Amino acid sequence: MSNDGKKEITLPFNLSVRDLAAQLNASPVQVIKILMSNGVMASINQQVDFDTAAVVASELGFTPQLQKEEVKVEETGEIPLWRRVIMDEDPTKLENRPPVITILGHVDHGKTTLLDAVRHTNVAGGEAGGITQHIGAYQVTHKNRLITFLDTPGHAAFSSMRARGAKGADIVILVVAADDGVQPQTKEAVNHAKAAQVPIVVALNKIDKPDANPDLVKRQLAEIGLQPDEWEGDTFVVPVSAKTRKGLDDLLETILLVADNMVIKANPKGACIGTVVEAKLDKTTGPMATLLVQNGTLKVGNVIVAGESYGKIKAMFDQRHKRIDKAGPSTPVMVMGLDHLPDAGDLFQVVENEREARQIVEGRKAERESRRSLKRATLEELFAKVKSGETKELRLILKADVRGSLEPIVNSLEDLGKKEKDISIQVLHSETGNITESDVALAAASNAVILGFNVDVDQNTKHLAEAEGVSIRVYKIIYRLLEDVEKALKGLLEPEMVEKVIGTAQVLATFKVSKAGMAAGCRVLDGEIRRNASVRVVRAGEVVFTGEISSLKREKEDVRDVREGMECGISIKNFEAFEIGDIIESFVMEKFGG
Repeated sequence: MSNDGKKEITLPFNLSVRDLAAQLNASPVQVIKILMSNGVMASINQQVDFDTAAVVASELGFTPQLQKEEVKVEETGEIPLWRRVIMDEDPTKLENRPPVITILGHVDHGKTTLLDAVRHTNVAGGEAGGITQHIGAYQVTHKNRLITFLDTPGHAAFSSMRARGAKGADIVILVVAADDGVQPQTKEAVNHAKAAQVPIVVALNKIDKPDANPDLVKRQLAEIGLQPDEWEGDTFVVPVSAKTRKGLDDLLETILLVADNMVIKANPKGACIGTVVEAKLDKTTGPMATLLVQNGTLKVGNVIVAGESYGKIKAMFDQRHKRIDKAGPSTPVMVMGLDHLPDAGDLFQVVENEREARQIVEGRKAERESRRSLKRATLEELFAKVKSGETKELRLILKADVRGSLEPIVNSLEDLGKKEKDISIQVLHSETGNITESDVALAAASNAVILGFNVDVDQNTKHLAEAEGVSIRVYKIIYRLLEDVEKALKGLLEPEMVEKVIGTAQVLATFKVSKAGMAAGCRVLDGEIRRNASVRVVRAGEVVFTGEISSLKREKEDVRDVREGMECGISIKNFEAFEIGDIIESFVMEKFGG
């Protein structure tokens, strides 16, 4: 109890209106009314800063105190490194920075056109004609305030950034065509944004078309949890035409309105850290990377580490490809000087010298080698976490062949979740079609399991899932799928077995062996070829045979394994059609997660 008799309450640096109401034991409507009486227009899911929350708390009889830890832990249980850096800064040195925006939506709904319209309408620091090179991000000004746009439309790229701990965007603009409405990729984009806990503003595009039906689209938006603000909801829906540029000022105004209800700060003089937006190899300058500074100030001559690449910045360019010497928070820049290309979504940070940079990169490479053994989200592991109290939610992504299969599976999963007291089932995304890399990106970012019914998974998606530690289970019978989920909830599910490639060899020659028929003279390219492991023969990217080794020889001696760089003779049971150039992969089956 404080000296004035009011009850003390500790509040974070920023929180949503809903969370503020819960902490004050008040209704959200009551909190919104107090905010309105103080000139603040905020919806239930919008963020307010401590100063604003303190006014509400005081009116409800509390004495507010600022919580020391200012950043909310994300759903994955991890705080992105750049956010931790800002947490460690002196709060009195934090300054407002421009909001960072990314644009998502269904294909052909006008994402790229809208980006182009915004970029060429009002480019910060010069006319649109001054932009000589696309750098993956740019800034515009509206009412003398900067807004940063990430020119990387697509929810897969957005989720990939978040999966690496970046979460580069502060606000998502969801583009929905007024003549086409909510489509599968619209729903998927919404799921990605919600999983990232990022506010959504809807740009209702193509309102100039004669068959546009805004009211129908707003109803569809409400059905997927985006209740328009004009219908007493908490989602701003802004009519625009990227083609005629109608409504663009309204969209920029709305972005700033949402940003004003969030805490978007950084310390320009603090530790420099940010995110890789994109990277490409230039024939004349070598690796070029577009970076988004999120804290501190990046300068020419700084040594940076970006993922598994590093180097001293030799030159830095702004969005008009003009040389600059430094860049502050929320500023996108293209840099030259890295030893090789980093991945989009990698975090970068300034370090003391190149020796320290090399040590960091070597450590990250060692971590990558062991990443496959890290436990992520298998069904059985999630149950173990439930028993230990680590989690209360089983997150699933569901893909099925047809809508008629999808709906009963979702309904049955929801029924299963209702029966369990200790854990809930959340279907983050459900859609028809094959399992894709985008599904894996969402699963990796959200610690979810992917379930498929009568669908396929291509090799690229399998490889990404393996690299990210994402569990994919595909079924042909619905009750088997539901049975496995139920067993997982009860701790009875058998561990999932996954394939692990342990080595590859290339066929250099073929020859006849009296007892074994045709054999292949090979060189091991990486890993090892084991006598007791399974193998497959790959020709021009296609698997032509899968089986077992009948004979493995090194210098005419039978051996158990042959390692990288060595030559050997390989015979395979029931296969003789070797061709020079074939790749032989050696693989084993292991429990998922090691």
